[in-house]
Amino acid sequence: MRDFPPLVTTFWSPEGEPVGEPPDTRSPLRFLGWVVREQGSLVWIATLLGVFWQLPLIAGPWLFGRAIDRGIIPGDATVVAEFAGLLLLVTVIGAVFGILLHTLIVRSWLISLYGTTMMVTRKAAQMGHVLPRRSPTGEILSVASSDSDEFGAMNEIIARAGSQLVSFLAVAAIVLATSPRLGVVVLLAAPVLVGVALPFLKPLHRRQELERSRNSELTSMATDIVAGLRILRGIGGERTFGRNYEVQSQSSRAAGVSAGIWQAVIEALGVLFSGVFLVLLLYLGTLEVEAGRLTIGELISFLGYGLYLIGPIRTFFEFAQKITRSLVSARKAIAIFEHEPPWRDRDTPAALDATAGLHDELTGMTVRPGELTVVVSAVPEDSARLADRLGRYLPADTDPVSEEIEEGLKGRAARVARTERARRRAEIAARDAERTRGPWGARLGDVDLADASLADVRSTILVSDTTGQLFAGSLQDAVDPHHRLTRREAEVALLAANAEDVYDALPGGWQGELDERGRGLSGGQRQRVVLARALATEAPIMVLVEPTSAVDAHTEARIAERVTRLRAGRTTVVCTVSPLWLHHADRVVLLADDRVVADGRHDQLLGDDAYRAVVARAMDEEVVR
Repeated sequence: MRDFPPLVTTFWSPEGEPVGEPPDTRSPLRFLGWVVREQGSLVWIATLLGVFWQLPLIAGPWLFGRAIDRGIIPGDATVVAEFAGLLLLVTVIGAVFGILLHTLIVRSWLISLYGTTMMVTRKAAQMGHVLPRRSPTGEILSVASSDSDEFGAMNEIIARAGSQLVSFLAVAAIVLATSPRLGVVVLLAAPVLVGVALPFLKPLHRRQELERSRNSELTSMATDIVAGLRILRGIGGERTFGRNYEVQSQSSRAAGVSAGIWQAVIEALGVLFSGVFLVLLLYLGTLEVEAGRLTIGELISFLGYGLYLIGPIRTFFEFAQKITRSLVSARKAIAIFEHEPPWRDRDTPAALDATAGLHDELTGMTVRPGELTVVVSAVPEDSARLADRLGRYLPADTDPVSEEIEEGLKGRAARVARTERARRRAEIAARDAERTRGPWGARLGDVDLADASLADVRSTILVSDTTGQLFAGSLQDAVDPHHRLTRREAEVALLAANAEDVYDALPGGWQGELDERGRGLSGGQRQRVVLARALATEAPIMVLVEPTSAVDAHTEARIAERVTRLRAGRTTVVCTVSPLWLHHADRVVLLADDRVVADGRHDQLLGDDAYRAVVARAMDEEVVR
């Protein structure tokens, strides 16, 4: 059985393999049940191993008491040796099964942890650009990191608590057979003590939920700061954002301290009432000895069982705490995993002709096949929306809905807030589905993009915008992530993007390692590597959004010339106002208020006042840059 590294097929599977069962997102409790079922065999085996691990603690006090009554008090050394041998045997058995249990529990924990992380990755890949429209990035990262650890801890405590429950019942049976009165006390002790702690679990649940929410917000803030660090430095905003991060960090710390206080209260109650139980058991046992209903050996056995039962009782307290934490994590996980892609392919998708013209109905723009078309707009957002439509991407016009519950909301108010958040997420999902069901409004030849399969659209039309990121790995992975190119082809793409200096600067060349997000590169270098990655796909139709906004004029001129030469004869759209691209364009389109107001060659359009105003402003910005 392959269970580690976990083979996760939920939301996705390799070609030819069935897709795994999706998580049950109807409620947090159902989701946790699904998590346990995914490792049902491991949990059951761990529980069974745990029972044998507890064998010295179950049989040990009984053997020790019998050794006292039958061997030590009568002075029979042979009997003492026999019981000592039995005690050694059960101790060895417990040690062996303890090692096996620990190994299996760590394995199960890691499977839950990494399995959840991989599920988040699969969901992000499945949803693509749609996921950040619905859930904040910080919450997605939180589920993949801290919340995944909670699910591993839950599987561990279920197995451990299950084995200790069986052991607890076995001890109770032994005690009942020896003394019914003390057996009843032992049976009632655990539920009574756990019941005492239950009222404290609700405030603990609220504070842990608040802690999770603030940590998610802190993660989102950190992600935004890192992504825009260079811009912040440019406008002198580092201190302002640093102060905001400090305030949020202290808020998260305060929430953690508050949750820790309530957790400490519950643990203190466990220690206190366990001690009270032990004292009560000793007192009642002494009375039984005085009445002649118990022997000295049996009293010592009872004391041993009393000390042992402190462990299961504390485990039951720990079980209640971890299940509470897992419910908080499950609610956040559901907010990620419940999303479904809005795209639904037609029963018989139409085939796309990459040699046809590309038309956008909203703006009225038509891109002629085989030409380099530059789209100019005084409002960059208009060009970005056009690129989204040409690539069949949903626009970034929604605010993601967080699972955060405002501080101070309790009971019904908190439930109402959660319901409202669920309603807002469902509303966004319904709006996305409505947009993708009808005609898309962009056509390739006579085929509306909604009538083609999404995979066909993605392989035919590539959109590379300013949000493109680099992952940690080699330069070769960054330029050719699927390893489909020859070295010569990869070098051509790198040269066209004028990114050969990155190759020269990295020790190891193609195998040189890039940090996550390309942190070791300048903004211009990152942008050029992203452009090289796009060019390396050799997509039939390519849409580039501000591909050279972070480079100097000399570099931009080389890139514009090289990309034009590389893409000759293939349809290419560049959204920019840079004059260095305009000189190479076969055709220039001017947008205003989401409509084409002028088109032609650059030198022809210079007589248009609106066009000249946009281009002149861009030239002034180029000089400043």
